[in-house]
Amino acid sequence: MGGDNAPEMIIRGASIARVRMPEVHYLMVGDESRIAPLLEKDPDLAAVSSIRHTEDLISSGEKPAVALRSGRNSSMRLAINAVADGEAASVVSAGNTGALMAIAKFVLKTLPGIDRPAITAFYPTRKGEACMLDLGANLQCDAKNLVQFAVMGEVFARTVLGIGTPTIGLLNVGVEELKGHEEIREASAILRSTDLPGEFVGFVEGDDIAAGTVDVVVTDGFTGNVALKTAEGMIKLYAGFLKDAFRGSLIARLGYLLAKREITNLRTRTDPRRYNGAMLLGLNGIVVKSHGGTDGFGFASAIEVAADMATHQFLQKITDDIDLLGEDYAQGAKKAAD
Repeated sequence: MGGDNAPEMIIRGASIARVRMPEVHYLMVGDESRIAPLLEKDPDLAAVSSIRHTEDLISSGEKPAVALRSGRNSSMRLAINAVADGEAASVVSAGNTGALMAIAKFVLKTLPGIDRPAITAFYPTRKGEACMLDLGANLQCDAKNLVQFAVMGEVFARTVLGIGTPTIGLLNVGVEELKGHEEIREASAILRSTDLPGEFVGFVEGDDIAAGTVDVVVTDGFTGNVALKTAEGMIKLYAGFLKDAFRGSLIARLGYLLAKREITNLRTRTDPRRYNGAMLLGLNGIVVKSHGGTDGFGFASAIEVAADMATHQFLQKITDDIDLLGEDYAQGAKKAAD
């Protein structure tokens, strides 16, 4: 029931995802009087869907603490409960982000060895696709948090992006070892002394994000959120500049017609709907947050990410990699502290 055009957009997204992933079944949590008529129009989707009725929902402006206390029968809470109870493999919501994070943390708790969950998303780069975390869940992080983010990020890159040996970088103000605050230098020392399935390459800078220098960019939630919003703003700015340039003259319009195919390919490559879905990593359950303003195509992308994470045993792989750190992790943390 979350999002600007719910539940129509949700149902449309599930219908698109069903074609791409016919093995997936859906538990639709919300107002049955609004959901059932939409499913009746799509018999194929209805055949792999069930409805859990509730009229309660969490509004987009509701504070997380209020949602946690008063939203026990909301569609968001019941959907998360279904994951906690093992009825569902994952939850996908386009609703209130703060409420989703608060309720998911309360109900699902964190995985063993993870202190704080982190928000991640993937995006196009010059070399393919990469992910960055944290994007806003933790404004301040210590070295241990950053190391845990690195583990979650490399597992995500292997599981969802299909990268066999992901490269990992810590976002910093320079690549030199002495640059940055103490926490990031400690995290670097720990990552260099531990044996992750991915490859830690050291520090990276802001311009390395879009360049695809590494597959996993690790940072605190404050910096990550600023970097994400800055990138989104620049994309919109240059898209506007490009549109204005092609409208500038008759010759420019003719140039657009000649380059239309390439521009269409560019638009497809950078379509934000293809990368819709922010993952709440580190929880003892798979939670994907869709953008509230997306359409069915974008919501289908979020569903596909959630299904991939469940299919490829994302949670178990994080637990396995945290266990792999073991003594090396403890020794690395001690060495960094010394």
